[in-house]
Amino acid sequence: MRNEMTVTVKDVLRNELAKGSPLITKYGLMSEIDAPEGTLLRLVDKDGEYLGTGYYGEQNKGAGWILTRNQDEAVGQAFIERKLELAFSRREKFFNNPETTAFRVFNGEGDGFGGLTIDYYAGFYLLSWYSEGVYSFREDVVAALENVVECIGIYEKKRFDTKGQYIEDDDFVSGERGEFPLIVQENGMNFAVYLNDGAMTGIFLDQRDVRQAIRTKYADGKTVLNTFSYTGAFSVAAALGGADKTTSVDLAKRSSAKTIEQFSINGIDFDEQDILVMDVFNYFKYAKRKNLNFDMVVLDPPSFARSKKHVFSAAKDYTNLMKETIDITAPEGLIVASTNSASFNMKKFTQMIDKAFKDKNQKYKVVETYSLPVDFHVDRRFPEGDYLKVLFLRLL
Repeated sequence: MRNEMTVTVKDVLRNELAKGSPLITKYGLMSEIDAPEGTLLRLVDKDGEYLGTGYYGEQNKGAGWILTRNQDEAVGQAFIERKLELAFSRREKFFNNPETTAFRVFNGEGDGFGGLTIDYYAGFYLLSWYSEGVYSFREDVVAALENVVECIGIYEKKRFDTKGQYIEDDDFVSGERGEFPLIVQENGMNFAVYLNDGAMTGIFLDQRDVRQAIRTKYADGKTVLNTFSYTGAFSVAAALGGADKTTSVDLAKRSSAKTIEQFSINGIDFDEQDILVMDVFNYFKYAKRKNLNFDMVVLDPPSFARSKKHVFSAAKDYTNLMKETIDITAPEGLIVASTNSASFNMKKFTQMIDKAFKDKNQKYKVVETYSLPVDFHVDRRFPEGDYLKVLFLRLL
């Protein structure tokens, strides 16, 4: 039996919940919660009026998520099954598309259960847990998933270590163990993924629409620089779209082998591409010394990164990074500016970019904008959940 307690909230949180926000903020509570994570919270205002039921789970600045506004609705396996069934019905067209076999099937608070995401990879399902609180629902979630769909196998990622480090563990949950790399399709492109190898799988599914745009609209005949390239997915899209050459730069040593793998499974000669294991900040300096410039630069840094000589925070440093990018972009070239930082919105992002261009006395126009793709379903009452911001910028 799950623990449950009544918690009184301040007016500020009462007002946010009344607008439909599912987030239980720490600053909105009358007192700290003295209970184990996973405890159900029956939220009331200072007059004792019922506001909703959620669970306690420390995640970033939040203390948990609202699950239901019906005080008579029990939260258990049957509740989760209903959430999953609705979420899966929203993705029906993806399940019926043989050219895309990797996508999100459950997107946390967007699908009614904050702190939990579920991704589909060619018959396998990957659960990601973002707090100890949501992880306490593991048994019910796994049972519900197995009841709702046929699963070849289920894997999981625990992402709730308070030190910001991935919790190493056996990621396998149930069903059959996969043979990795598992080759998935995305709009007909091949990508190698690993569900059993640390925090990342090898591809960021939220950038699917951006990769498709690069491939079909912008890459043909161009020289493309992919910074913070990870496993080179943007480079693959550009090469398949007819790019003259791609250059992939990432500090992680394993990025080279991973990028070679992604090129190879798409029939691309990786020897014809440049793959550099190098600090991106140093590469910018190198490119300027060598007078290198590119027709297209993909700028998709992590929200926070640390190397031996550099500490990067998207919220503080994106403007300066954009200035460096402008310097090595060809006249009338294209910059794909992207961030997954949830600490600022699209308006703030565009202001940061605009400042960089003004400081460089360079004119530009926004060609296209992208946010999360439709499988990353967002609750319109909680726009903060739409964290992805991508601008295609043309130098004038």
